[in-house]
Amino acid sequence: MTQPPHDEPTARSQEELREQVEHTRHELGDTVQALADRADVKTRAREKAVAVREQAGAKAQEWSGQARAKAAQVAHTVEEKLPEPVKQKGASAAQSAKEKAAQAEQVWQDKAPQSVRDHRAALLAGAGAVLVAVLLLRRRGNR
Repeated sequence: MTQPPHDEPTARSQEELREQVEHTRHELGDTVQALADRADVKTRAREKAVAVREQAGAKAQEWSGQARAKAAQVAHTVEEKLPEPVKQKGASAAQSAKEKAAQAEQVWQDKAPQSVRDHRAALLAGAGAVLVAVLLLRRRGNR
């Protein structure tokens, strides 16, 4: 930046000089703000991390969609090439597995909560004993 010689006036009036000072003040403020932004490494790192996270999420969604499409395509191809007896046997096995899973779920829902209710006193006594043991061991460790 070149400066005019000191013997020549830079402003023709006081108003023009005030405008130049105000303009210089704004430029200086912008420069200081830009330097402060560059020096704020923590904020810049956070912004970069957010950008990378968003980019990774977008890539993951893209890859997930591609993988699902490919899996569907492969499943369709395999299904077309399977002989009919194998398809029937697979469908039968899948139906049997679904039925057994439903039965196991029903048994668990029917019996597990009742067995817990039946042994509530024993469970509470066991939990109390564990608590007392932990407190005693902790007290011994502090000595």
